[in-house]
Amino acid sequence: MTKSYWNKGAKQKFITILLSLIILIALFMFRDDYQPGLLFLRKYIFVILLSLMVLFFGLRKFRNSASTGTRLGVLALLIGFFALIYVVGWHLKLYDYMKTYNVFNDLNKVEINELPLTQNERIQPLQNIFSMANESVGETKDVSLPHLVRIDNENKWTMAIQPSEKYTYQQIVDNTEEVFAVSSTTPFPRFSNENRIDVTFSIGESLKFSRNTYNAVVQRFNPWMLINYEPSDTFYMKNDSGDWVQVVSLIKWKGFFFPYPSFGGVMVIESGAHDFNDYLERIAIGKGSFVAPDQMKNFPYLTKQNTLAEKVSRLQAESLKFLGGFSDPLPWNMETAVKIPNMPKDQNQQPFVTDFDFAGSESDAYSGLYHWFGLEPVGLERTSLSYSVFVPADGTDRLYYYDHATKKQGYAGVSAMPLKVKESRKEIDWTANTPVEFRPYIKDIAGRKRMFFLGTISAISDTNAQQFDGSATPDLVLIDSEYRDVIWIDVKHPSTWDKEVYDQLGEAWRSSEGIGYYYEEELEDEDLIIQKVVDSIMAVPKVDKKSEQIEAL
Repeated sequence: MTKSYWNKGAKQKFITILLSLIILIALFMFRDDYQPGLLFLRKYIFVILLSLMVLFFGLRKFRNSASTGTRLGVLALLIGFFALIYVVGWHLKLYDYMKTYNVFNDLNKVEINELPLTQNERIQPLQNIFSMANESVGETKDVSLPHLVRIDNENKWTMAIQPSEKYTYQQIVDNTEEVFAVSSTTPFPRFSNENRIDVTFSIGESLKFSRNTYNAVVQRFNPWMLINYEPSDTFYMKNDSGDWVQVVSLIKWKGFFFPYPSFGGVMVIESGAHDFNDYLERIAIGKGSFVAPDQMKNFPYLTKQNTLAEKVSRLQAESLKFLGGFSDPLPWNMETAVKIPNMPKDQNQQPFVTDFDFAGSESDAYSGLYHWFGLEPVGLERTSLSYSVFVPADGTDRLYYYDHATKKQGYAGVSAMPLKVKESRKEIDWTANTPVEFRPYIKDIAGRKRMFFLGTISAISDTNAQQFDGSATPDLVLIDSEYRDVIWIDVKHPSTWDKEVYDQLGEAWRSSEGIGYYYEEELEDEDLIIQKVVDSIMAVPKVDKKSEQIEAL
């Protein structure tokens, strides 16, 4: 058809060339719009090809057959095949099962025999920070989702103050002109003054068209990346020169039969107001500098940092259900199968980004930020802690896990914590308040490492289930995962937490474990104090007051 139209004359040739150029330019300029379609084909390429082959040969058999019975049989087989694909692949989630198994086989898994210590404990959970940040901006501004990152050797929540998605005009013409950087270790998060940094990004998560972060990053992809990579979480941090940048985590899809996601590096977008030349660059080849996973070690600000997409780390942690073998997670087995427990009431779900200290451990793990998961048995009524999983937050090709179940430690898991907290303070109105985000708290107390969960009591909005408020001085609890006891701690004095724990559980530990006495200056009873006073009096030597005169004579 095109050839016959081409041969009609010069006018038809000109129109054909012009239309071809327009189509090519549109494919080039709008590749960020159709890239999700390419990714869909990439993710399900094996199933799509198999279905097309079955459909092709089935329809050919149908057309070449003269018998009505044969035709009906072919149609029945085709309907049965596609029904089987839907039921097994999607309804029974066999496709996700195989995808997760491929992730498990690709993982560089390292079992550790000693838990790391936690450091730089963050006080406020993510949803509290998000709610308080939104309280500090105007009507036409939104706050991006907070992320915990390292800024100048300190862990901070960072988020952009960007044009609101409710006002399209601002999304088109305005820039992102401020960034919140709030300390995660203080009980008094301040969203003003020095924590509100003036920095301009002409590319942002809420901006429109070529200035949108997703669009700008996708436009930067080469043809190979266009069908294998996708942008994910956006982080705000300082680079090695001290300038603020956007770091967009990339997901790379691997495999053919059952493709699976992996860490694909980052795209770094620099700050600054862009001119007309930058506009031409954005719409043509996008913006950002690609840093591959094996090149990130050359940039100190990207090492021991939080740049890994949570979508990737969740799938990696979930894949540990195959530690017992390929068939173990099937419904009739599940001897060692585990899951990531879901927290209720729209809370922040795992992973919990936590700062761990691996110093002195036998592993080669660095000390810094990790995505932590507490995996539990599959059954809803089972809430024990099976594995602690530590995924390096900077995308390092490692996954460290500690096997609590095999060691028969009998620790309680994250999903068991809320009820224990509520039981410890029955006088609180738990319909308006809830304990949230139980992150690990591991310390050397009374002679050995002990694992606790640190939780925050948050108020819940009556009108918006996603709005949490922990106030500037929230109530904090520590729950001993082994003894199941709840310790209400003083949020304003973190240096006293370990002693508060010991004061409450010391007697139980001595009775159960036969440990000695610690913090002796606080633990001595009255009899011991009197005995020490008597011993001290007896130990004071008698001094002759005239000894100096005698010695002088």
